[in-house]
Amino acid sequence: MRPVPDRSLVPSAARVAVGGTLLVLSASPLWAQARRPMAWVDAQRLRSVAGTAISPDGTQMLYALSTPDWKEATTQSDIYVVRTDRGLESTRQLTFTTGKNESSPRWAPAGGWFAFSSNREGAAGETKQQLFLMRADGGEARRITNAKEGVSTFAFSKDGQWLVYRSGKANEEQLYALAMASLDRGTPVDSLMPTQLTKHPTGVGSWELAPDSRRIYFITADTVDSDEKARVEKKFTVAVRNAATSINSLWMVDLSSASRATTRVTRDTSLAVTAFVIAPDSKWVGFTAVPNDRYKRNITEQGIYADQFLLDTRDGSIERLTRNDESSESGLSFSPDARTIAFSASDDMVAYNMKNRRVYVRATDAKGAAFRKIGDLDGDVSADWWSADGKTIYFNEGLKATQQLFALDVASGKVKAVTDVKGVIAVTQDEATKRLMVSYQDPTTTPSMFTVPSLAALASRSSWTQLTDPNPWVREQLALGEATEVTWTSKDGKKVGGVLLKPVGYTPGKKYPLIVAIHGGPAAADQLSFNGGYGAQVYAGQGWAVLMPNYRGSTNYGEAHKNGIVGNYFEPGYNDIMTGVDALIAQGLVDETKMGVLGWSAGGHWSNWILTHTDRFKGISSGAGTSNWISMYAQSDVQRNRQYYLGNKLPYDDFDAYWKQSPIKYIRNAKTPTMIHVVEGDPRVPSPQSVELHMGLKRVGVPTELFMYPGASHGIPDARNRLVKSTAEMAWMNYWVLGSGKKFSWREVLETLEDPKAEKKVEVKGPEN
Repeated sequence: MRPVPDRSLVPSAARVAVGGTLLVLSASPLWAQARRPMAWVDAQRLRSVAGTAISPDGTQMLYALSTPDWKEATTQSDIYVVRTDRGLESTRQLTFTTGKNESSPRWAPAGGWFAFSSNREGAAGETKQQLFLMRADGGEARRITNAKEGVSTFAFSKDGQWLVYRSGKANEEQLYALAMASLDRGTPVDSLMPTQLTKHPTGVGSWELAPDSRRIYFITADTVDSDEKARVEKKFTVAVRNAATSINSLWMVDLSSASRATTRVTRDTSLAVTAFVIAPDSKWVGFTAVPNDRYKRNITEQGIYADQFLLDTRDGSIERLTRNDESSESGLSFSPDARTIAFSASDDMVAYNMKNRRVYVRATDAKGAAFRKIGDLDGDVSADWWSADGKTIYFNEGLKATQQLFALDVASGKVKAVTDVKGVIAVTQDEATKRLMVSYQDPTTTPSMFTVPSLAALASRSSWTQLTDPNPWVREQLALGEATEVTWTSKDGKKVGGVLLKPVGYTPGKKYPLIVAIHGGPAAADQLSFNGGYGAQVYAGQGWAVLMPNYRGSTNYGEAHKNGIVGNYFEPGYNDIMTGVDALIAQGLVDETKMGVLGWSAGGHWSNWILTHTDRFKGISSGAGTSNWISMYAQSDVQRNRQYYLGNKLPYDDFDAYWKQSPIKYIRNAKTPTMIHVVEGDPRVPSPQSVELHMGLKRVGVPTELFMYPGASHGIPDARNRLVKSTAEMAWMNYWVLGSGKKFSWREVLETLEDPKAEKKVEVKGPEN
C-alpha cells in the first residue's frame, strides 16, 4: 500500500480529501487559534527546499524537501512535484523514505520522467548514492546504477541521448554514461551497460556537458604524487601549510569521436584552473585561473589573485581577459546568443579596495578589445541572467534592509529597480523554459518558492503563484514579533539604518529590555528576513526588543557607508550602534537599565569593543570575535581585508595601527559580564582570540564563561551545539540583564530531547545520616 502523502505543504483550509479529491473547506481563522512564543528548538524543526527543477514544458517543478529530526540529530529528504500554474494545491509527494534520502531531481530532456540520487537501497548507515528514475505521474522508483563507490554527480545531455554520471574513489572518479534509449525501454539495472567515458589517470573533478552535447569539459590535476598519497595511507598525516600541489588544468573529452580521448585544453604551467562556464552556443569557454604559487593558490583569498580567460573551442586559442593583482572578478557570463560576455569586478581594478562592483562587457569575438564598464547603482552590480535579446542584465542586490531585483541596461549602463518588496527576494530565470522563479522570505514568511508569468507581474504579489510552503506550522503555531526597517542619526550626522524587532504583544508606551544583535561581515547587512539577528524572534517571544543595526562597514547603504570604517575600524560603527540604542531609549521603547549585546564574527569584534568602551550594557555574549589584531593577522585564513581596514600596512610595519584597534588593549576598562563562544578549530577568527579575551577578563575580575565548540569551521557545525549556544546565551542575558537569579543549566537543552508526555521518574532519597 502506498503511504499517505504529506499534506502539510497544502494550506490547512484545503487538507480534506473525499474519494481522492482534495476539497477546499472553510476553516476557523488561524489568528483565532492560540499561538505560542518561538523556542530555540523550533529553529531545528524548520524544513528547507533544495534541488528545484522545472520540467521541459515549464508546467511542473520538482524539489527535495529536507525535514530535520531533532531527537535523532538527522535530516531526511523526499521529492515532491507541484504544478506551476496551480501552485500549492497541486503539491504531490513522490518518494517516501524513512532514514534514507532522495535529492537532486533532474528532468529527462523530453520530460515525463526524472532521475534522482538516493541511498534508499543501501544498508543501514550507508551513505553512498545511486541513481533512480521515476515517472512524475506516479509509479515506483527504479534503480538505474549499480556503482561500487556510488554516484556523486550526474546530468542529462541536452540532445536526449545520454545520462552522464561521475563515480569512483575520492580523487579517482571517472565519467560514465547510460544510453537514454535503454532507460526508456525499462531495462533492468543488472542489464544496463554503462559506457565508461573517461579513464583519466588523475580522475575527473568538476565537469559539465557542453550545450551541443558533443563535449564534456572538466578540471583535474595534471599529475598525482604517489608518495604524497602513500604517506597519508601510511598514517604520516602531518598537514603542511600552503603545501605545493599539482597544477589543475582544463580538460576535454570529445563525445563525437570513437576514441573519446581526453585532451588537455590549458597548458600554461604558471596557472591553475579553478572554475569554468560554457557559452550557450558551445563555441566558447570562459575559465578562471590563479597563479601556480603555493601562497596564492588553494587559500581562502585566492580569488583576489585570479584572472579571467576565454577559450575559442573552434581553434583552441586562449585569450587572457584580465591581469590584476589583489582584485577579484566573477566568472564570465554569456548573453543568450553568446555574442557578448560580461563579468563583475571592482570599480577600480588597479589595487585592493572595497569599491562598488561594476559589470564589464565586450563583444565575445572582439579579441584584444577593451571592456566597457557599466552600472550606476550606489551598490554592487553583477550579472545573474540576461534578457532574451541580450539588451538587459538582471541581478539581485541588497537595498538597505531588503533585497531587490534590478535591471541593468547594457547600452546605457543605467540601473533601475524591478521590485519593491518589504523582504528578501531572489529572482532567477530557468535557462530552458525562461520561467521566472522567485525565492522569497520576510519576517513572518520562511524561505519559500514562487513563480510569476512575467517580469511585469513581479510588482503585484497577487500575480505570484506559490509553489512551496515548507513550514506552514510557523504561521499556525507561533506568535511572532513585528519587524520593521528603522533609521536614526549617528554622532557625526550620518543616517544609519537597521531592523527593529518589537516584542510579541508589544504595547506602545511600555519600556522593554533590549538585545543589540550585531551582524557579522562587517560587509553584510541585516534584512527583513525570517528570524534574523541570531534567532531574534525567540527573544521577542520572551518580551525583549531586538535592534539589528547596519552600522558603518555594512553593505546595502552605499559605498561610503561600506568604507566608512577603513583606517578607523571600530569608532564609526560603535557610534552608529550606540546612537541607535539612544534613539530607542528616547522613543520610550527601551529600558536603558536592561540592555545586552551579542554578535558573531564581526559582530563579536564589535561586542568586544563595546565591552572595553562602555558599561551601559548589563550582559554581553561574544561569538568568534577578535581581541588582538596583531596576533590574529597571522592566525587567520584571511589577511588582506583586515590589512585594508586597519590602515593598509602590514602589522610588521605599523604595530600601533593594529594595537590601538585591539579590544584587549583596553581590557582594564571592561566591567560587563561576558560570555564567549568559539569553535575550537575556527580558521577565520581562531579560538586563541577568544582564549586571550577570556583570560584578560578573568584577570581583571569580570564575570566570564568560555564555551569552546568542537569543529574546524567559522560557525558552529552541528545542530546540538548551536542549540547549546543559543540557550546558554539567553540564560546569560536573563541572569545578568534581567536579574532572573537562574544560570544556564544543561537540563534546558536535555529536556528538548525528552517526550513531554512520558512519565518522569523521581528519585527519592532517604534521610542523611
